[in-house]
Amino acid sequence: MAKDSPSFKCTSCNARTTKWAGRCESCGAWNTIVEDTGLSVSGPSKQGMGGRRGKMLELTDLKSMAEAPPRTEAGVAELDRVLGGGLVHASAVLLGGDPGIGKSTLLLQAAARFARNGLKVIYVTGEESAAQVQLRAQRLGLADSPVLLASESNLRDILTTLEAEKPDLAIIDSIQTVWIDTIESPPGSVSQVRASAHELVNMAKRRGISTILVGHVTKEGALAGPRVVEHMVDTVLYFEGERGHQFRILRAVKNRFGPADEIGVFEMTGRGLAEVKNPSALFLSERGKPTPGSAVFAGIEGTRPILCEIQALVSPAPQGQSRRAVVGWDGSRLSMLLAVLESRAGVSFAGLDVYLNVAGGLRVTEPGADLAVAAALMSARENHPLGGQTVFFGEISLSGGVRQVIQTENRLKEAQKLGFTSAFLPRMAKRSAVQGIALDEVDDLAGFVTSNFGQPAPQRG
Repeated sequence: MAKDSPSFKCTSCNARTTKWAGRCESCGAWNTIVEDTGLSVSGPSKQGMGGRRGKMLELTDLKSMAEAPPRTEAGVAELDRVLGGGLVHASAVLLGGDPGIGKSTLLLQAAARFARNGLKVIYVTGEESAAQVQLRAQRLGLADSPVLLASESNLRDILTTLEAEKPDLAIIDSIQTVWIDTIESPPGSVSQVRASAHELVNMAKRRGISTILVGHVTKEGALAGPRVVEHMVDTVLYFEGERGHQFRILRAVKNRFGPADEIGVFEMTGRGLAEVKNPSALFLSERGKPTPGSAVFAGIEGTRPILCEIQALVSPAPQGQSRRAVVGWDGSRLSMLLAVLESRAGVSFAGLDVYLNVAGGLRVTEPGADLAVAAALMSARENHPLGGQTVFFGEISLSGGVRQVIQTENRLKEAQKLGFTSAFLPRMAKRSAVQGIALDEVDDLAGFVTSNFGQPAPQRG
């Protein structure tokens, strides 16, 4: 590589020259010529980007207000909510979920809605044939929607088609099946996924095409492929749910154009996915009479209050080997909560199997569920049913204290709307104005256990 020749500039007028001089020929100033070291010098060879300059950036201040990006609503309230108010023009969205959870069904229904709202939509499938997608569309009653369909996995052909057709929305199902002919590794490999996603996101930004990419997930539930793909796109959505339940949760874990952790709730029916207007009522619809081990948690998912049932079962462990099984909650947090119950409240679960489940297939992530989980565990251990019209929420610290959580009033309003009459919650600095619901403020876990369950019974084993 040729070595860059030295460059000099005048500190007075910024004039450049190839050699040093005592006087600047441009402005006439004396002793203003200095050597220009270039933009960067790095590495043992002291070679960086050289002395060539780029163009000056256009700078602005924080007071300047940029126009909000244009959005198009799908007409599906739950999907529009998760997207932050609709699909943003020229945005890139990554949708992940378990196989068979309903990703293709959701996107086909969304594509039909967007097409009926006036967008030109191209649906490219690399996992199925066009005939399979057409059969699904007929089953869902979407065959007459003006969606353009193609079955292809060669990225060069896909980009050529998108550039010629100039759609408003392109759906690629899935990114793991797309391959580039300049990379020798097979489809689905790290290099293929990274390069394919990079080209598709660049196409979305340059051509103004909103793009939705479908991604596979690993056994741990994370999106497969390099994590750099999640950083490339504007929005990352997860489609969650248990196959044994009809509920499906669409969760935003990243959104540059709206709130993260927002959720949309759908119900899987014979006619596809139907949006759920009142998720709390649906999650609690199968609750019967109060039974030991059942507690209702008033939670917040994104900006929406959600009520769900926490179920616990405590039984003697065979041969003294205790087991802990959790569905829908963090297993390590359950271990922490059991340790706090033993250390701060004197309640031991040694020699007992503990099973915890969030009913309806919902996955709860916020720490505000601690108090509801503790109530369900104690109810199961003592065989003592809790009040059927009571909700619980509050975060439990390692010291045994019950800490405040966000949006207390919204939680209580949702509980009151569904007919609940009492609530156990952390002590509030300001009394809530919600009427018709009795508030029982909790300071610490030990006091909560003593006042509701008395002296804990000896462990059964």
